[in-house]
Amino acid sequence: MSGRIAARAARVAAPRAPIAVRSYAAAASPAASKPPVALFGLDGTYASALYTAAVKTESLDSTAKGLENLAATFKRDVSLKTILEAPTLNTSDKQQIIAEIQKSMGVQDKNNTIKNFLEALAENNRLNQLEGVAEKFGTLMSAARGEVELTVISAAPLDAKVLKQLESSVSKSSYVGQGKKLKVVSKVNPEIRGGLVVEIGDRTIDLSVSSKIAKMNKLLRDTL
Repeated sequence: MSGRIAARAARVAAPRAPIAVRSYAAAASPAASKPPVALFGLDGTYASALYTAAVKTESLDSTAKGLENLAATFKRDVSLKTILEAPTLNTSDKQQIIAEIQKSMGVQDKNNTIKNFLEALAENNRLNQLEGVAEKFGTLMSAARGEVELTVISAAPLDAKVLKQLESSVSKSSYVGQGKKLKVVSKVNPEIRGGLVVEIGDRTIDLSVSSKIAKMNKLLRDTL
């Protein structure tokens, strides 16, 4: 994002009257366009609406690639989240931000699916949901491709060899069904201090240092 857009996004404007909310998803949704899994939260609702629209406009692949690139942009540019969370942006600010976001996606926007979606978010003052939408759209695509997502959270980035060993171990477990593919997602959270937190399906295995410290503190409180 350019400094000019960032400066505009950070500006606090006078309160404005609420705008009308425009519904993005089409009223009718055939079975073929139904999201493969149910998502929760506002970002999940928007991600599901975008999935449905992309299927109907036959632009699912390009939309998925664009959202994947956008998710990577959020990781590289921490200021993007701050820009989108600015409480008041005027119409011109939003138009410029949308144009910059589309450029960062680096895909051909077939039938303006992405542009229409971004405009709907802007109109509803929901651009701040975009990071979550990008992440949850990835969840939908993983489910559509028959992938089982394995999330590995560490205090510092893990090297490829460690991630490969984890993938090899988990892929042989009962959590990865026959015909399914394992998708490894690596995340960094310094607050866990060390160790790992592994999430797959509805199960979480907490092997973090912070968890061990919390358990030790509880034991001391209960004992002393």
